[in-house]
Amino acid sequence: LNHKTISVMGFSLFEFKLKSLEHSYTLQSNTDHLSMSLNGKWRLSNSNASLSLPAQVPGCVHSALQQQGYVPDPYFRFNDVSYRWIAFDNWTYTTTFTVSPEIKQKVLLMFDGVDTVGSISLNGIAVGKTDNMFCRYDFSVRDLLKDGDNVLQVVLLSPVLYASERRKAHSSYRIPPECPPDVQKGECHVNFIRKEQSSFSWDWGPSFPTMGLWKGVQLEAFDVLQLIQVSSVPFYSTCSQWRMQVELHIDAVQTAHGQITLSIPELDSEQTFQMQFLPGKTKSNFTLFINTVQLKLWWPNGYGEQPFYRLTVRGFQDGFLIFNTQSKVYFRTVELIQEPIVGSPGLSFYFRINGKPVFLKGSNWIPAHSFQDQVTSDNLLQSAVDANMNALRVWGGGVYEQDLFYDICDELGIMVWQDFMFACATYPTEADFIQTVREEVVQQVQRLKSHPSIIIWSGNNENEAALATDWFNIPASQRLTYIKDYVMLYVNNIKKIVQEDQSRPFLVSSPTNGAESEQEGWVAENPYDPHYGDVHFYSYILDCWDWRTFPRTRFASEYGFQSWPSFSTLQPVSVKEDWSYDSNFTSHRQHHEDGNQQMIQQAALHFHLPNATDPLKRFTDTLYITQVMQAQCVKTQTEFYRRSRSEIIEGKGHTMGALYWQLNDIWQAPSWSSIEFGGKWKMLHYFARSFFAAVLPVAFEEDDTLFIYAISDLSRDLKLRAVVSVFSWTDLNPVCTLSSDMLLVPEGSAVAIFKQPVATLLAGCGNCTRLTCLLTFHLEDNSSQQGPTNHHFLCSPKDAQGLHRPNITENKIGFTVTLHSDSVAPFVWLDVGNIPGRFSSNGFLMVSRNRTVGFNVWRPTSVAELTASLTVTSLRDIY
Repeated sequence: LNHKTISVMGFSLFEFKLKSLEHSYTLQSNTDHLSMSLNGKWRLSNSNASLSLPAQVPGCVHSALQQQGYVPDPYFRFNDVSYRWIAFDNWTYTTTFTVSPEIKQKVLLMFDGVDTVGSISLNGIAVGKTDNMFCRYDFSVRDLLKDGDNVLQVVLLSPVLYASERRKAHSSYRIPPECPPDVQKGECHVNFIRKEQSSFSWDWGPSFPTMGLWKGVQLEAFDVLQLIQVSSVPFYSTCSQWRMQVELHIDAVQTAHGQITLSIPELDSEQTFQMQFLPGKTKSNFTLFINTVQLKLWWPNGYGEQPFYRLTVRGFQDGFLIFNTQSKVYFRTVELIQEPIVGSPGLSFYFRINGKPVFLKGSNWIPAHSFQDQVTSDNLLQSAVDANMNALRVWGGGVYEQDLFYDICDELGIMVWQDFMFACATYPTEADFIQTVREEVVQQVQRLKSHPSIIIWSGNNENEAALATDWFNIPASQRLTYIKDYVMLYVNNIKKIVQEDQSRPFLVSSPTNGAESEQEGWVAENPYDPHYGDVHFYSYILDCWDWRTFPRTRFASEYGFQSWPSFSTLQPVSVKEDWSYDSNFTSHRQHHEDGNQQMIQQAALHFHLPNATDPLKRFTDTLYITQVMQAQCVKTQTEFYRRSRSEIIEGKGHTMGALYWQLNDIWQAPSWSSIEFGGKWKMLHYFARSFFAAVLPVAFEEDDTLFIYAISDLSRDLKLRAVVSVFSWTDLNPVCTLSSDMLLVPEGSAVAIFKQPVATLLAGCGNCTRLTCLLTFHLEDNSSQQGPTNHHFLCSPKDAQGLHRPNITENKIGFTVTLHSDSVAPFVWLDVGNIPGRFSSNGFLMVSRNRTVGFNVWRPTSVAELTASLTVTSLRDIY
């Protein structure tokens, strides 16, 4: 037994730490509170005890089996199907701990997260049950504890069989979809169980219906009371006055009188409140008033800093300090503006942060791993910021992310559009299902509402659209039943709970017409109407280079195209016979119907397809061309949305958000992601770094006329000109260079800055034609270039005359590479295999003889390792 004495605010604090069978507890005498962690090594066994093994908590069954060598890598080849048996068995977690039976007056056994359907017993006596992965559970166990060893057991039922039984019990009418499409190789009835919906499979991910204690387990013991949770939400009043709404969740043993002191020392703000602690769990609200003109606001990435202050909450009883906790607090306001637009039917749809309209630039977040105990999100979130993103939508078929995710978003200025976990389905509305959902929503809002990064709650993903456009072939005679269920779940329950948090808006669904959907009884006739709300749009057959195929929407919250990850990402989970675009492996990994064919068909519209005779080169070249296609498609669509922010054309426009689908991958497979599983940037992510730049030039053609827009997200006006360089495909020297007049580009706007018929432009540039020349362009003020250099192809690269294989050589000095080229080289791609890191630029159009690119390493490496791994590919190298 080790002990130490430290002084806290005049009190002696004795802290004891005791190790007991992999667990530990901490006793603090000033609070008379004992906290004993039960995390660590448990035992895990299946239903017939044929398997018994150590298992880490937090963790899951799949991870334990993998760590103990019972199953190789679940992601290897076809193992997602080979290991289906795991999810069809029941599993039991067991641990033993020692604790004094006279420990405290009240002892709670707390589970921060159980996945999912569990029966808990302590010393052979039933304690309680769980049925919701997203809920925290606690059980009073003082009378069940005994001197010496205490045995805690959690029996988890097969989620697949449980969901199936729940479906059978719901016999009155269908709750579709019954099963995922066959191409997903998934399990059925996931909408009958409150767990990660995508764990039964999705069109970008495998079926791994997990089970486990996926968050922490602990004993909490106390004689007086326990502070369970603190949440703080700021509200702006007037005349620079703010009020901080502080919510305390307290569990008290008996009635007691005391004081609560709230303070933010940096703001000279402190208030003390007299209160009565009532027995059991109670929620108390306090308001801390703050008068200051120097208060620093939290801003999204690109708009300002993300400063925070420290809120101290202290509780006293009879003059003794019984709890003392600190938390970060941020000050910001958010509004969702839906109001009439002059010259347009419909309503606007945009966010104001701290009173300033903000264009949301970013992507959609899916679970970063099939097994939540193996998730790391920091590098992915940093990569989002490095690509000039300011927003992510946490999609409703995954999980409410863990605290660290939102902490990082707060620190990096990433706005979060937070879905509740319902996606692409109808759901039952029996009383017990509604009750567990209500508890889930209450807990998640309490847990997350202190985060300034969360700017909106959204009830579900695509469920309004599913009803409106009849995804599930519901007979007309039953339609009202499903709409009634929809309103009961999302409006009468979820919305009612969430609106108690008045610090941010709530939408019932995404996509939605927002206020218009509400007017239509919450299910609009056309939730994809571009005059309202947010829109999801996908088209894989139409030419993605033609901006006219995209809806000019108020807000684009989902859109995208698939690509394959790089060979270095696929290689560890495959074997040589898999390395072909038409192998069983590539077919197995594609969970979107006809996805592999759609990628090739889209690429073939503008590029020659790989035709190498060497099978491996042909495969790697095909992976490359899918990434080129994806990057160019999403670039075209995103630039269309960004240049539409200041325009209303035929009643459509004022676009104020572009969140492409999707940021990250859950495994090594084709998907819509811009970052591969493991963190490697696809070409799309490098493109995003440019097309999400704060100042951006965008070119497009209409009626054979070239337009260039200057787009600015800055908070100040600019005066800019467009500089256009015309290159021949055969020469690195520009044929000619044109400049526009200097024009005013107001803050937060998109302005047409250059306009000229293509024929006129080419006629003034020697012998240029659409087939022989291409354009690059950038923006300048009076002193320097503003924003990145962009490009515009006057024809499809497959039709370009004079495009030949460049001779590109590399000169490596440290972690930089200088490329030398003798001709124009489109989509130059540097790859260093499985060395983690990213280049300063990649996938670029090379129209200069020399270009230097840096490599930012994410683990120790050497110049020799980089040199040995480096390959350089350009478009002409693949055919």
